[in-house]
Amino acid sequence: MAKITKEAALKYHSEGRPGKIQVVPTKPYRTQTDLSLAYSPGVAEPCLEIQNNPDDAYKYTDKGNLVAVISNGTAVLGLGDIGAVSGKPVMEGKGLLFKIYGGIDVFDIEINEKDPEKFITAVKAIAPTFGGINLEDIKAPECFEIESRLKAELDIPVMHDDQHGTAIISSAGLLNALEVAGKKIEDVKIVVNGAGAAAISCTKLYVALGAKRENIVMLDSKGVITDDRPNLTEQKKYFATSRRDVHTLEEAMKGADVFLGLSKGNVLTQDMVRSMAKTPIVFALANPVPEITYEDAMASRPDVLMSTGRSDYPNQINNVIGFPYIFRGALDVAATAINEEMKLAAVKAIAELAKQPVPDVVNKVYEVNNFTFGPSYFIPKPVDPRLITEVSTAVAKAAIESGVARKKIEDWDAYKLHLKQLMGYESKLSAQLNNIARQDPKRVVFAEGIHPNMLKAAVEAKNEGICHPILLGNTEKITAIAKENELNLDGIEIINLRADGEAARREKYAKILTEKRQREGMTFQEANDKMFDRNYFGMMMVETGDADAFITGVYTRYRDTIQIAKDVIGIKKGYNHFGTMHIMNSEKGTFFLADTLINRHPDVDSLVDITKLAADTVKFFNNEPVIAMLAYSNFGADEVGTPATVHKATEIIHQQCPDLLVDGEMQVNFAIDDELRDKTFPFNRLKGKTVNTLIFPNLGSANASYKLMAAMNNNIELIGPIQMGLNKPIHFIDFESSVNDIVNIVAVAVIDAITDKKRAK
Repeated sequence: MAKITKEAALKYHSEGRPGKIQVVPTKPYRTQTDLSLAYSPGVAEPCLEIQNNPDDAYKYTDKGNLVAVISNGTAVLGLGDIGAVSGKPVMEGKGLLFKIYGGIDVFDIEINEKDPEKFITAVKAIAPTFGGINLEDIKAPECFEIESRLKAELDIPVMHDDQHGTAIISSAGLLNALEVAGKKIEDVKIVVNGAGAAAISCTKLYVALGAKRENIVMLDSKGVITDDRPNLTEQKKYFATSRRDVHTLEEAMKGADVFLGLSKGNVLTQDMVRSMAKTPIVFALANPVPEITYEDAMASRPDVLMSTGRSDYPNQINNVIGFPYIFRGALDVAATAINEEMKLAAVKAIAELAKQPVPDVVNKVYEVNNFTFGPSYFIPKPVDPRLITEVSTAVAKAAIESGVARKKIEDWDAYKLHLKQLMGYESKLSAQLNNIARQDPKRVVFAEGIHPNMLKAAVEAKNEGICHPILLGNTEKITAIAKENELNLDGIEIINLRADGEAARREKYAKILTEKRQREGMTFQEANDKMFDRNYFGMMMVETGDADAFITGVYTRYRDTIQIAKDVIGIKKGYNHFGTMHIMNSEKGTFFLADTLINRHPDVDSLVDITKLAADTVKFFNNEPVIAMLAYSNFGADEVGTPATVHKATEIIHQQCPDLLVDGEMQVNFAIDDELRDKTFPFNRLKGKTVNTLIFPNLGSANASYKLMAAMNNNIELIGPIQMGLNKPIHFIDFESSVNDIVNIVAVAVIDAITDKKRAK
């Protein structure tokens, strides 16, 4: 992990637009009509509806997706009482995390008030604005009273994350660490060093999960909290021990099974860890310096199960694993509270997630082959995209079952899909593709079976019920890679096309290919030699009906694969060219881009074919094609070069396909902006229509455009390249394609094969 310097931190917060968050409009605002609807006079209508039914605020405003992050700055991130405005960068940071992990909007509110009664009054006064309140960085013991009162007196979820967030995540970690250690929570001896808000809340939740109070020793700055000590707060009194044989941390640690530290750095020694029971669990959560460093704890004894609050060591106890998803679930059912049932549901969902196979995106971020449940991985990573579906769903269900939900969710699969789409993990289109493919999964050949991403995609596609995978490659190598990545190959066929056992099939394919290409100079020997090439062999499997679709591209140069596809599969009747398309899902809608891979410098005939193929492909995805032929000039303004080629191609398409909504040549800004295009060029054939299909004048512009848009905007999803114009479902991928990218192409290939079969009947 890179060292964070003072200069880098200050530059990050000040450079460009100061701060970390902003407010973004969600409705149109360009025209006078838009503004009249947004404000006066149109805004009066929702106001009156809310006056009649206050719950309609969830319908007509952002209340149902808006959380207040509120602090008085009395206990800021280990910095202490630095004041309300000094804590604002932390509150903005919390708002950023809510947004990027939970899709939740946040107003950060810093209240310059230390008196609990006045603070409570201020929060209650602004509460109608919000669907939930996240209390942050408020010192103990005042935080207990503030949270308790607000929970009792408000009808929206209130949670002090410093208490409950840490409690929920550490509880999930504790359950799993105990499972790894082979211990039961009701039997273990627990030492808690620290008696602040987080420590008290963590220990209460441990008790709710089954820990025995008599097995818990808690310490504060004065030592072990015993029941004979005077002037204890109610919170400390609850965990005061009757034991008289322990007074110090060193004494308390002897024979302990679990250490929870929420105190200060370097107070736990190696000797103390050595004095603990077999397979001890150490949660050293002081930040940024833990009670004992990870290195010292591991060096003290090899069987220790270790967690810290730091991201540069395994098993990080990080509140971001919890609070965005807890509030997400609570908001989605318009809950009146976050109760114990919801917190326990979050604990169990987080704990269970760590036992599931880890998505490739998580392994990629942390640059490992595969996380596996065990000593070094018993808490999910913050970047795990499944947290929002698993934790939010568990919390929402618990809210409904415990009676604090105003809204009910009936279709939980649809809800999970909504959450994936909200965060951009899955679009409606990719979900639709997968669902269609599941209805009739086909046999799909994966050319590069030894490539980890191709292998993972094949396993995932099988597990999702999208296809029946066939892997090409050396069986021993594929099996070894699968074992290394903990992939289950059961039910997946592996073909070593170069093995002696495949000689008969190679000869069979060679004879068929020779018959197809003999008048073009191909001999049987040449064709037989080509069958040792995975692309020739795999495409012949599809050509002969031994498989339904073929995926290639990770290791192969496109120009070589393109020629093989022409030789083996051939181009559809009526066309002289084939091409590819990328589908781009963005905030402005879904766009179909062609040709993004095959035709480098298309001439007029090529552009005509690409456009017709694109129109058919857009219809294949149940959309009406509205096509813009792109160039660097508009409608004959430049009579040479690519504009002239595009101009001529457009004329031919108008003649051959008079009913097709297509026009050009035009610049991309006129294509995308309906109002600008129709006002400037009222004669255009797309008037009143929104363009969804962009035909680029050459491969350079197409390829650069979609890659630039993807690089500039993380919210854009790309599906492709999708093959257009070959006789059989042969699909190509980029060498940098992720597992998810490949699975999406597999779904397209399966649908392509389904359509192919129906067409043949």
